[in-house]
Amino acid sequence: MDRVGSLPNELLCHILSFLTTKEAALTSILSKRWRNLLAFVPYLYIDDSVFLHPEEDKRDRPEIIQSFMDFVDRILALQEDSPIKKCSLKCLSEVDSVRVDGWISNVLARGVFDLDLLIILDSEGDDNYRLSPKCFQSSTLVDLKIDCGIEIGWMSGSIFLPMLKTLVIDSARVENFEILLHALPALEELFLFDVIWIDHDVNVSSASLKTLKINNSGCLDTLSFDTPSLVYFDYYGYVAPDYPVVNMKNLYDARIIFSLTEEQLQRAREPNDDDHWFEDVTLGYSNVWKLFHGIQNVPYLYLSPDTLESGKERGWQAMPVLLRNCPHLETLVIEGLLHHVTDKCGDACDCIYREDKGHSLTSCPVKKLEIQGFRGTMKEMTMIKHFLDYFPCLKEMEIYVEENDPTELRFPEVSKVIKQMMEEYNKLSSCNVQLLVSDYLCKKWTAKGRIL
Repeated sequence: MDRVGSLPNELLCHILSFLTTKEAALTSILSKRWRNLLAFVPYLYIDDSVFLHPEEDKRDRPEIIQSFMDFVDRILALQEDSPIKKCSLKCLSEVDSVRVDGWISNVLARGVFDLDLLIILDSEGDDNYRLSPKCFQSSTLVDLKIDCGIEIGWMSGSIFLPMLKTLVIDSARVENFEILLHALPALEELFLFDVIWIDHDVNVSSASLKTLKINNSGCLDTLSFDTPSLVYFDYYGYVAPDYPVVNMKNLYDARIIFSLTEEQLQRAREPNDDDHWFEDVTLGYSNVWKLFHGIQNVPYLYLSPDTLESGKERGWQAMPVLLRNCPHLETLVIEGLLHHVTDKCGDACDCIYREDKGHSLTSCPVKKLEIQGFRGTMKEMTMIKHFLDYFPCLKEMEIYVEENDPTELRFPEVSKVIKQMMEEYNKLSSCNVQLLVSDYLCKKWTAKGRIL
């Protein structure tokens, strides 16, 4: 008994929507009833790698590519003007760009609300698919992803995407970015991954944006953020030479991870006036205070070991500079206290005796300090006491032990000593020190003060 074939057409179309478009098309040979079901499937997953069988070296054969383009044309003709919810178009071969324009225009005209594009016309990477502004005239599109191989130019034509809420740009070439953002009045989420910026001055400007994630901002002269409604900010990448505008007055959660090589870090620590190649590195660190000043009201700030140079193989050179240039910072999250002891560890560290030890801490108004990845070593406890002694405004310190990480606290005698030390800290200082257990995402799942 054909139990699947007896299902209603609507349910069969829903089942077909989980298949690639090629696989869904193959079901038309099952029976007369299946022949035209593809015309009403609201999801299109068009991937030339599924059609061209690159593992059999067929991708570069002109007749195979032509067959693929004809297949897409037939599918769109079969569906005519039926509504479509989602379309994923992935072309990694040298297809006709004019036909690609027509495919995108077709699904936009049919009311698609989720569009995912990855188009590489040239395997050598010299010729990018230039996305036409006409592809951005839709009153229904809500989610848009633009992947590698695509170039976005906004100098001509009109852009009309009033409903777009999520935009992902991954490894695409972009220019006149500010013009694009101004045409997206409802945008709430923006993800920028390895973007190839044609402009050297980039301004992320959006009154509606709430979530912004940047991974590798590329080589820019300036990077600005005019995002007054932003709530979540995740930045992983290079330090820009300047941050002229940073407007994030409603920011709640920020994660900042700077990416520099060991050589760049060394040049930043010991700048050489004759070495112009690394001027952008030192200039970036001299102006990074503008970024932190712009997010000074954030309740939660995460700084990676690379940002603070607090990794096990690095010292604390960047820590004093950061604290001195963040005069309004109230909450600070540090991942890890273990670091390499050097004679340039900075005045924020307790490792080496100096007359000005702790100077950068005494000038910082931090009220809450979170330390992640605590291992329970005496060296870490010495650093904790150092913070308690020198942060003048510190009222609360939360020390997190990752659930599955190795820790000295698993030994009862060590746990007992740490607990006694923290109790003593709480008696002698006005700061409330708490040791907590957390999972990888630092979600508290035990009572405050519990020792492993």
